[in-house]
Amino acid sequence: MSPALVGRVDLVGGGPGPVDLLTLRAHRLLMAADVVVADRLGPFEELRCALAPHVEVIDVGKSPGDHPVPQHEINRLLVDRARAGKRVVRLKGGDPFVLGRGGEEVLACEAAGIPVSVTPGISSAISVPQAAGIPVTHRGVASAVHIVNGHGDLSIGALASLADPTATTVILMGVAALPRIARAARAHGADGGLPVAIVENGHTERQRTIRSTLATVEADAAAAAVVNPSVIVFGEVARAGLLLPTAGMIAESIV
Repeated sequence: MSPALVGRVDLVGGGPGPVDLLTLRAHRLLMAADVVVADRLGPFEELRCALAPHVEVIDVGKSPGDHPVPQHEINRLLVDRARAGKRVVRLKGGDPFVLGRGGEEVLACEAAGIPVSVTPGISSAISVPQAAGIPVTHRGVASAVHIVNGHGDLSIGALASLADPTATTVILMGVAALPRIARAARAHGADGGLPVAIVENGHTERQRTIRSTLATVEADAAAAAVVNPSVIVFGEVARAGLLLPTAGMIAESIV
């Protein structure tokens, strides 16, 4: 195959959802794309109408318990379209390298000889708590933050973070596993009074925040019928009223 036919792949972080939280580079790459391979989360639906008519859109979005397009198939799509000379944008929610499997897609492209680059996005691990008025670090309160994938068992580091009163632990994709996470944290010495905040549908008009403690979060989450997407924050930064007397920050759109 002639090298002139080889396109490229750009992994693009879409941020937490609002279009005006995309980076300028992300927007430029999307407007120049021939193919967009999009996740469920992120700003894609708002951007779809701005894409050129010829752009092929491939939806590979995952939802809890439903992964219609497995990761190896996503990798194959990226490589095949780039080999056909296309400019491919792999649009992800948040940041490609924060629990987004972006590294696997980079490796697949490199193994196939496809030029690939990564454009960072605002991670939901930081931006969704911010939308609820929760800083993941705060002087005199928390000096470290630990980001955890809620799908798997808690690591030694995650358990140590939950038991550390000077650290914040942010759980992504953890709604279904919340009872298991809370029980494991208590069993490993975390204080039952540790503040917990669940921020659901962050940066959308459906956003809400459920405040609780480690001792009661299972019951409180069940009573509130918490759903995904949610970000769960454990730590003193999640204490109500730390920064704001209201439920969260006021988001001001510039578009």
